[in-house]
Amino acid sequence: MPVYHKLGSFPQKRHTQFEKPKGGLYYEQLFGTEGFHGHSSLLYHTHRPTQVKEILKSYNVSPKIAVEKNIKALLLKGFQVKPAADFLDSRKPMLVNSDCTIGLAAPQKSLRDYFYKNADADELLFIHKGKGTLRTFMGNIPFEYGDYLIIPRGMIYQIDFETTDNRIFYVESFSPFYTPRRYKNDSGQLLEHSPFCERDFKLPSELETFDEKGDFMIKIKKQGMMHEFIYATHPFDVVGWDGYNFPYGFSIHNFEPITGRVHQPPPVHQTFETSTFVVCSFCPRLYDYHPKSIPAPYNHSNIDSDEVLYYVDGDFMSRNNIEQGHITLHPKGIPHGPAPGAMERSIGQTVTQELAVMVDTFKPLMVTEDAMAIDDGKYYRSWLE
Repeated sequence: MPVYHKLGSFPQKRHTQFEKPKGGLYYEQLFGTEGFHGHSSLLYHTHRPTQVKEILKSYNVSPKIAVEKNIKALLLKGFQVKPAADFLDSRKPMLVNSDCTIGLAAPQKSLRDYFYKNADADELLFIHKGKGTLRTFMGNIPFEYGDYLIIPRGMIYQIDFETTDNRIFYVESFSPFYTPRRYKNDSGQLLEHSPFCERDFKLPSELETFDEKGDFMIKIKKQGMMHEFIYATHPFDVVGWDGYNFPYGFSIHNFEPITGRVHQPPPVHQTFETSTFVVCSFCPRLYDYHPKSIPAPYNHSNIDSDEVLYYVDGDFMSRNNIEQGHITLHPKGIPHGPAPGAMERSIGQTVTQELAVMVDTFKPLMVTEDAMAIDDGKYYRSWLE
């Protein structure tokens, strides 16, 4: 996260005594990334954050791969993923490589019976349907339709949903999410030509502090395994913190598209980046305004990356028969472009209302059994005239 933020109470000098009002000391914890080099925050706990009482069980949650080496364009009908009551049970991995997992979820109930921590990956949750609050030990973030939620690895959290019809597109990344470097100056401030600014971020607020002892379950995901830990104190016992490593939200509706006289390449839509893939937001915008412009994207070869598009809302001009919740995969090795007729019908159009999220990975993606269960089976032939 490129901005400094703080909540609650903490001492003026780090790594010094911070006394409780009724005696004793608070317990400091460094919540950092990339060893001691990356973004970090300092948290102050009411109790030691290390008190494990019991490990109940561990079980495998690794994605089940159906196609390991894929070169076939796919269309996945995402809304066919069946809802599940439990938040973690509802998450279905679709596309996987050694850098990330891309999946869908349709949770029906809030995550309140236990706490969750992903010890391996930062998480991006895109809220397609639903409304509620992300609750963490660093504060709460209200969310709604169109919000990205960025949850750093190691973050302990719960989710309250105000609705039962919830749809989430998610990405687990084994490298941190950042805002694109080309949008920032040397100190990390977003520049004037950036399609969003610091004012657009939803930062944690309403720091909940619980001074409770008992049995508190935290499900911890690590190396494809889920481990059920019982801690002796409430995980949300932080009285204050400050720093640069914390969860935050960003609404896709606050992305300001960059347009031009002729068709602009996908990098102008970039919203987040990691060292291994990028995330782009395709938002309602004016089309190209050259008198001879062709608003439809030109054919292009996927030489260096697999392209994943998650369709959210609006009219998807470049494709035929696309619906909400569909995912298309255009794998590296073969070119792709607008569907037959899309180029011609785009000429003369002045605006698009499309809304979509794109993930371009630099390593090929494997296809899971869950993905093949909702594949339409014929998308790769959709470019035939």
